[in-house]
Amino acid sequence: MLDGAVLGLGGNRRESQRDPTAHAEILALRQAARAGAGPGKSWRLCDATLYVTQEPCPMCAGALVNARIRRLVYGCPNPKAGAVRTLYRIVEDPRLNHRVEVCEGVLADECAALLKRFFGALRKFPGVTSLER
Repeated sequence: MLDGAVLGLGGNRRESQRDPTAHAEILALRQAARAGAGPGKSWRLCDATLYVTQEPCPMCAGALVNARIRRLVYGCPNPKAGAVRTLYRIVEDPRLNHRVEVCEGVLADECAALLKRFFGALRKFPGVTSLER
């Protein structure tokens, strides 16, 4: 989001697109950058905030740094691949050229329940690729 406007949306599409990089964060960043949402119609999203359900993985955390995202807001931690606070702190690493402000734990219980429901359905019905109600 930038100034209250949604710049890009994404959902995990790894299975449906058969693309290991089709994480929600990557898809949303691609959409926002293609729209030229950054200053001067740039791919740089310097003033944008990204909202995600779960703590990003190393690939997505690196993409946030490269996109120059200003702020990341996420719900629940990612104990298996969390690269913002749980396993790594990529977005705050002083060795990198940009740091991302982090707000963690927003609606954490609700986010964890949503993910649990999704992955439960995925195990029960392997063809499931979304949580449509």
